[in-house]
Amino acid sequence: MLFNSLEFLIFFPVVFITYWLLNDVKKQNVLLLISSYVFYAWWDWRFLSLIILSSFIDYSVGLRIFRSEDRSVRKNWLLVSLVANLGMLSLFKYYNFFAESFSDLMNVLGWQPNDLTLNIVLPVGISFYTFQTLSYTIDIYRKDFRPTKDIIAFFTYIAFFPQLVAGPIERASNLLPQMERKRILKKEWFNEGLVQILVGLFRKIVIADSLGAYVDLVYGDIDLHSSSTILLGTFFYAFQIYFDFSGYSDIAIGTAKLIGFKFQQNFNLPYFSKSLTEFWRKWHMSLSYWLRDYLYISLGGNRKGVKITYRNLMLTMLLGGLWHGSAINFIIWGGIHGMVLSVEKYLKLNKSLKMLPKLAFLGYPITFAIVLFSWIFFRSQDLTSAFRAIERIFIGDFSGPFVGNMGTLANSALVLTIGVLFDFYLFKSKYDLENLGAKFSLYKIATISSILIIILFLFYSSSNNFIYFQF
Repeated sequence: MLFNSLEFLIFFPVVFITYWLLNDVKKQNVLLLISSYVFYAWWDWRFLSLIILSSFIDYSVGLRIFRSEDRSVRKNWLLVSLVANLGMLSLFKYYNFFAESFSDLMNVLGWQPNDLTLNIVLPVGISFYTFQTLSYTIDIYRKDFRPTKDIIAFFTYIAFFPQLVAGPIERASNLLPQMERKRILKKEWFNEGLVQILVGLFRKIVIADSLGAYVDLVYGDIDLHSSSTILLGTFFYAFQIYFDFSGYSDIAIGTAKLIGFKFQQNFNLPYFSKSLTEFWRKWHMSLSYWLRDYLYISLGGNRKGVKITYRNLMLTMLLGGLWHGSAINFIIWGGIHGMVLSVEKYLKLNKSLKMLPKLAFLGYPITFAIVLFSWIFFRSQDLTSAFRAIERIFIGDFSGPFVGNMGTLANSALVLTIGVLFDFYLFKSKYDLENLGAKFSLYKIATISSILIIILFLFYSSSNNFIYFQF
């Protein structure tokens, strides 16, 4: 089920009203669990078995790790969780990628093996809920969190529908305690949640999908377009993926607030960043902190010398790229970020950045240019298309950024201007979108809601799936 669908427009009000009428935590959790399974099964009920299996394994493993004081026993149980969860993720997401890579290597060596690929469908959201449930067992192993004995609360934590499909990746330490205690309907949370949902839908349906219409035309066949057209298409894509994914996060966070839950922030105006390090503190924050806490630190972080620090940064970002997709272009995308982060770490350690305080403002365009370049690999259908796009850009053919009809370009430019101005307003005013609704009266919210609903209705017919569903 999609947030931007008529089914959800019916589904959520029914859940919301029933949920608050129950007025009992255990009954509410049962309702949320059933609702979450219905939400996911709307896409494909068969893959519910994976979520249930993963939940059952980690609920049991968490208790066994906690009850044992023997380090080797605890480690073995943690391995059960890692192998089970990463095994399922690898099978469904990466098996064909590695099978094809192996076949290509064997072809180079002169051997042509039989087709090793399988007809596998990638379950929606598996990357997100796998990382979420792994954080639970790892935190218990590290003795940072005590496991819950409430199996309904735990299963609901894993399958919670607002963030099940595309995050934020919630830590058990934040969400599980909220699952186990009584929730109340707060007026300020209701206002905040409603405003954030509407802003999220606006970002997705009006801005991201409008930009996507132009981007799809450009990246559909790179060879047809001039340098300026590809540059503009890439520029539009940078904002398409931002407004698409941040819009999803806004809806997820706002929906959770309406039923009494507080999620962590997932985006914080990332394109207003003076460095790539700052960018990753603002972009997909729940994934950034997950990679830092469970991968980078586990590899040794910056505790084992400068060279190992650079290695850990590169490995973290390469694996972060692979997390996004089973293709070499995603790995290169991660490698670009890892390389630049390593350079920034080197400059910081050598205090080189402090030598240029008057030029600090250049960090904004330089950072954006690096991110923009890396998006070429992220958006392209394959590695060949990515290099072809870069080649076409450097040809220097600036005959005009026109594909399709002028209406598509004009519409994309208009909605992007609105989106950027709104974000600039938030940036300059130091407003937090998640709390913006609390500043509005009920009258203002009703007025804003009416305007946005009319606009959303006008753009709804062209709305698409969220980009991060494919990851």
